[in-house]
Amino acid sequence: MRNAPRAALALGVGAAITALVLSGCTPSSGGGGSTQGPVSQEDIDKAMTTPTKLTFWTWVPDIENEVKLFEEKYPAIDVTVENVGQGLPHYQKLRSAIEAGEGAPDVAQIEYQYIPSFVLPGSLLDLTPYGADDLSGDYVDWAWNQVSPDEEVWAIPQDVGPMGNLYREDILSKAGITEPPATYEEYATAAKAVKDATGSYISNLGATQAGQMIGLFWQAGVKPFGYDGKETVKIDVNSDGAKEVASYWTDLIQQDLISVDADFNDQWYQGLANGKYAGWLTAAWAPVFLQGTAENTSGLWRAAPLPQWKAGEEVSGNWGGSSDAVLASSKNPIAAYELAKFINNDEESAMKLATEQFLFPPQVSVLEDPAFVDQESEFYGGQQVNKLFSEISQTVDTDFQWLPFMDYVYSSYEETMGSVIADKGDIAAALDTWQDQLVKYAEDQGFTVE
Repeated sequence: MRNAPRAALALGVGAAITALVLSGCTPSSGGGGSTQGPVSQEDIDKAMTTPTKLTFWTWVPDIENEVKLFEEKYPAIDVTVENVGQGLPHYQKLRSAIEAGEGAPDVAQIEYQYIPSFVLPGSLLDLTPYGADDLSGDYVDWAWNQVSPDEEVWAIPQDVGPMGNLYREDILSKAGITEPPATYEEYATAAKAVKDATGSYISNLGATQAGQMIGLFWQAGVKPFGYDGKETVKIDVNSDGAKEVASYWTDLIQQDLISVDADFNDQWYQGLANGKYAGWLTAAWAPVFLQGTAENTSGLWRAAPLPQWKAGEEVSGNWGGSSDAVLASSKNPIAAYELAKFINNDEESAMKLATEQFLFPPQVSVLEDPAFVDQESEFYGGQQVNKLFSEISQTVDTDFQWLPFMDYVYSSYEETMGSVIADKGDIAAALDTWQDQLVKYAEDQGFTVE
């Protein structure tokens, strides 16, 4: 899928430059936004019929198609779409423009984990007075919680990455496995059977892929991060629950049943195509991405939910996804909000994002639309993969937060966790090192750590 490399770039930030440093801020007494009362319909009508120019920074391919629908509905509004980069370059340029006080867009695409770092210095507009809170029921609860953890609404959800299991049915069959493992105990047994019978790894745990590991923590009910929106953060990456997950993967890695190759590079792509990996614990954006990466394996893959820690449970985590936020500096906040809303909430636009750009939708209406969920995929043996991941999306834990310096969190993960995973060391022990680094950094930046 085209937005998977984008996720890899953003989640693999290697520079030890934090959101706070980049934005030139220190902890404050709260986020930015508006304290105004509700915007009236008269104000909205006036704004949307007044000739206005908006700038929209986004990396979504061909999003001009959705913007065109918006401009057709509101011909007085002229939107300029700019792709200033993906991952770190996008955020660097955005923060630089905000700090300079000029050149920032009206609307910007922001991944969920980075929203707090823009709220902290007051860079985002609270969309509640513009009616955004009325949209809450249009999205799966956990996705809405990502943009509105408290009373404010900081962005409109655009896409999400509920996690599942993509696997090679033919390789598992050669190992005598006829059904995807339902539990992690079964998954470990299957991993050995697959390796012994075929030489393939049942999956790959990207050594420096923090997003994948955090998603697996999310599924296990681990709450590694917390933030009160002001000065207090919670850092608990080495909790008992996190260490239980880490120990599980350490055991499989040290038995050489799970590979630890760096992902989203040519060697890894080849491994997906040539059968080195018999599966991939991944996210809802991956099924389409995999079709383009390993097209010669069409018909051999299947999709299933993640294995469960307890038999009979149906729980998943999330890996990836983004939103569209309005900058507090926008001189046309009503029109900017209406753009962010339209792109992601208008029925036709939302369906285009899901079926043309292949962004996995957070909108309940799309997740229930037969035009989306009933699609049968030849690559997955005729399976209705969208329907499966739509069902999985209902099982993601709603209560999951991020720190306001996730740039540093990811770079620190590479230094501490990544090297240990690559060396097939004790991942649970590495969590203690990661914890210490994050706590020290938070305290150095003036945060209170719970």
